[in-house]
Formats: sequence, C-alpha cells, structure tokens
Amino acid sequence: MATSVLKLMLIIFSILPPLALSKSRLPFRPNTLVLPVSKDSATSLHVTNIRKGTPFVATPLVVDLNNKFLWRNCERNYLSTSYRFPFCHSSQCSRVGNHYCHKCLAPARPGCHNNTCGVMTTNPLTQSTILGELGQDIVSVQSAHGANSGPFVTVTQFIFSCAPPKLLTGPLPKYVLGVAGLGHNPASIPYQLASHYGFRPKFALCLTSSNKANGVIFFGKGPYKLNPGIDISDPVGFTPITVGPRGEYYIQVISININNKALPFDIPRISRNKQGSFPNALLSTTTPYTTLKHSIFMATTKFFADQLSWAPQIQPPVSPFGVCFNSSKISGTRVGPAVPSIDLVLQSGNVTWKIAGANSMVKARPDVLCLGFVDGGLRPRVPIVIGSHQLEDNLLQFDLAKSRLGFSNSLLFRRVTCANFNFTTTP
Repeated sequence: MATSVLKLMLIIFSILPPLALSKSRLPFRPNTLVLPVSKDSATSLHVTNIRKGTPFVATPLVVDLNNKFLWRNCERNYLSTSYRFPFCHSSQCSRVGNHYCHKCLAPARPGCHNNTCGVMTTNPLTQSTILGELGQDIVSVQSAHGANSGPFVTVTQFIFSCAPPKLLTGPLPKYVLGVAGLGHNPASIPYQLASHYGFRPKFALCLTSSNKANGVIFFGKGPYKLNPGIDISDPVGFTPITVGPRGEYYIQVISININNKALPFDIPRISRNKQGSFPNALLSTTTPYTTLKHSIFMATTKFFADQLSWAPQIQPPVSPFGVCFNSSKISGTRVGPAVPSIDLVLQSGNVTWKIAGANSMVKARPDVLCLGFVDGGLRPRVPIVIGSHQLEDNLLQFDLAKSRLGFSNSLLFRRVTCANFNFTTTP
C-alpha cells in the first residue's frame, strides 16, 4: 500500500512543471507600494501612517519631500521588541551619510545607547536640528492592486532616526510622532523600499486637497491608477531635478505666464543668488503656499489682479496673501474658480506646468478668494518655493534614477482627484 502511494506521488510531481513548484515557494515581491496621506485640517500639512515595530503600531508622520530619512520621537509609546541600534562605523551608519558616535547617560531605551550611530535630525518647519540615534526596525507597507490597496509587505531592517521629543515643536500636528522623509538619500523611504524590493528608485506624490479623504504616495514602477481604473502614470511633461546639499529637490522656472502672457521681467536674472546657476525653485510639502521672492511676488500679484479686473478686490487682503477678491463675482469650473491660469515655464521654455484655479486660489473666508501665493521677502534662501497647495491633486513623479520630475497638471482636468485611490479594499 505504502509503495503504491509513493509511486502516485512521484507521478504527480513529475507532471507538475518545475516553474510552478518554484513559484509557489517564492515570496510576494510587489512592483508598486502605497502609503495613505491625509490632510491635517488645523495645519494643512500632509500626514501618512506607517505600521512600524513589533507589534506593528500605526505611526503618524508628517510627509516631508526634502527630509533625508524617517525620524520619530522614540520616547512616546515606542515599545517595539524588534528595535535594534547600529553601532558606530557600521554599514548602516555609512548609508545615512554624515554621522557621529552617539553617547547617552540615561538608562538604555530606544534612542538612548552608547557607541551607536548619531545622525543630525531636522524639524522641517522650525529648521531646528538635533542629534538623534540611528535605529533599525520592521516596517509594513501596503502593495498596490490596480486602483486599490493590496497585501501588506514588510521591510525587516528599515533604518530611521530616534529623535528627542523636543524636536517635535512648532506648528506640527499634536498627534504626529515625527517626519516621513522622501528626500534624496540612501536612507530615505523611497530608496530603502526600492533597495529592498529591487525596483528603480522612483515614487509619485498625489496629495489630496480634501480633509476627509486620503491621498496616496506610490513607490515603484507603477502603473499608478486611481478609481475608476484611470491610469495616471503618463505625465504631460518632464523637467530635470537638481538635488540640493540637504537632499532637497529643485527645478528651474524660467518664466511665469498669467493668462498666457509672460510677466515682464527676467525671472532667472532676478532670482539669481549666491549659488549662481543653481535652479531657483524648491518643491516643498511642508510649505503650505508657494512663496516668491518679493520682486517676483509683487509683479505676480499685480499682473494677476489686472487680468482679473472684473472681480472687486478686498481691502486689506487676508493675511498671509497679497491680493484677495469678492468670490461672488467669480464663477466655478470643474478645475476650480474661473480665474486666469498661471503657468510655470520650465527649463528651455518647451515645458509648462499649468496651475488652474483649484491650485491658485484659496478660500480665505466666506465670499473671499485669495491668490494662494505669499511674499518670501527681499533675500530668501530660495527665490521660489512651490508649496503644497499648488501640488494638491497633481501627480508628481520623482524618477530618482533619471533625475527628472514628471507632472500631470491638475487631475481635475481628467475628472479624478488624488482621493480616488481605495485603501479599504484588499484582494
């Protein structure tokens, strides 16, 4: 009897293709990962939740396009049993970049050990910088299944910074525990996920304008889909990305057109600073509204107001904006208020990023719409900072391998928003 069963099993295994057997033992390796992103109603900052540690705990973090890595306060309910702390001069320390040998005189806990790797950690709103301990733990991220979320996958040796509680100061939402850094660094979230799963370092940002629904960050090659199954992977334009000394992302704006008319001056010349020919526009998820050097701001607001001459201005304008209008005189469209378009002309003049009314105007109070650009002063560190209000409901693809940014313009033109990714359905 036993011999007959054995012969039957051998026959079955001989019929099954070897590839089918090998695939059944392979772990699931997704092509695209996703993180949900909500908009905080009090601060307008965008916040993601990453499952982290053992047991997994949802960790709310402010999304920072220009921070080098993930950092969190490890003194607030961080009880993970899988936390590890790389020692000085280890390969993990080298991956972060500049680091120091960390010492801590208090009792040992996450964020406090001797001879570990210390890294400088920055609050993006206050710009305060404090030494934190490099830590290592498990994180869990969802995969994408079309326009819906798929199974969770894990990264077992994810490195991050344990920062002191005092770094969580300033106008950060009270419930967040740190920052999710998407900057250009081997230890940033996009690079670590790409390295672990073997896809190209590429991610796409899709911030929602709604306080009631999630936007999404895609990691990996895509396609990037939003319900009802709309593929938004193909950008309408590409422009080169230049990486700053702190891992920031810059692009070059050569002119600004309002209502298809160019502002009457040379933006590259007046935005030139000590960095010479370095690109003049920083992309930021922690600056709520696009900030312009004073001379550019004054010209932009005046030119825009002249083109919107039929709408009475509100005096004085609502702070922090420079020009506001009676909204009862402005009609609506599917891409926001019917106001003159603002076009950022990039690189050689052949590529244009169109900012429609939904991204250019802000409802400051009932019956009042303001141009969502603010004065950056006479000598700002960066002449143009493109803020999160102008990024919302646009898909921005950061192809870090090719050093280029792809952009979609407003997804409202396609009757879809960044809130159209479904995080509630798992196949």
